[in-house]
Amino acid sequence: MSEFLGNYVDHQMTSPFAMAQHSAKIKPIANDLARRGVLLVASCCRVEVYGQEHALRNIDSRIFSGFPAERIEGAPTIIQRLAEIASGARSQVLGDNFIADQLGKAIGLLDPNLPIFQMVRLAIDIGRASRERHRFIASLNYYHIVRDIIADRFPNGELPDRLYVIGADMPIRELIRSGVGERFRSTTIVTRNPKNLRKRLRAWPDIDVAFTRPAEIGHAREPRSIVVIAWADVNDEYQAILQRALLRLEPRTIIDMTSNPLLSKEEFVNSDYVTVHDKEFLLAFEENNKEISPKLPVLLSDINETLRAAQTYLSANGP
Repeated sequence: MSEFLGNYVDHQMTSPFAMAQHSAKIKPIANDLARRGVLLVASCCRVEVYGQEHALRNIDSRIFSGFPAERIEGAPTIIQRLAEIASGARSQVLGDNFIADQLGKAIGLLDPNLPIFQMVRLAIDIGRASRERHRFIASLNYYHIVRDIIADRFPNGELPDRLYVIGADMPIRELIRSGVGERFRSTTIVTRNPKNLRKRLRAWPDIDVAFTRPAEIGHAREPRSIVVIAWADVNDEYQAILQRALLRLEPRTIIDMTSNPLLSKEEFVNSDYVTVHDKEFLLAFEENNKEISPKLPVLLSDINETLRAAQTYLSANGP
């Protein structure tokens, strides 16, 4: 039996929506697994665990409950898979621009002296280097998709009212700086703590927005407004507050850019609720993958050759 094992399920083995929901449920146990020497990779497209055999022996059975998980064995096989993930070759959006950073954050929970930490670090380096060599980088820009959706909802030159953006992290700043809000009368960021966010954004003087709490919106209906949800790391209480506020607001469209939709479509009978699992996003994903997929075989071959070269070097120069 191999010393290192891995178990995984991803979007290619089940529906992306089911995968995103399950991943969100599993993420909270990442710290507990890390203390036991187990790496958890739980992104929007996957749930995967890696470590030494003894560490994986008694992992929580809920991690893969109801899913057709695959098992892989041996350090070289694990490094190869993780390198392919880091390169964006195993993402729903081929050439994913963020997955390598997500892997880097995942190993940040582990003891850096563990062999699995070193294996994943090597995999990330190999994957990133191969990605750069072959320019395996997604052409997809989520903000262009959002602009297209907004244009579709306001045909014939109709002017929208206000753009509401929920969230306060880097994706929000990039969304606003992309010019998505140019057609609107104003742009408002909805946040629990406007004062703190205003301070954080002082370094971005080109961002002209207002700030408000969710309880302060929706006192009047705004049927020509658009809401973009770009961050869903909220607790149940805050989620309920947001839902009530948006139900009062009744915007024309809610665009939920999170992999695990924050709210329920069924609740918003008077608004158009669009998620990344709906056709407008899926068609864009398909177009990106069609454009970049010819590079995939060469990328995978490069990763494989790099890993074999590393193994040969280590065998020749090992103790």
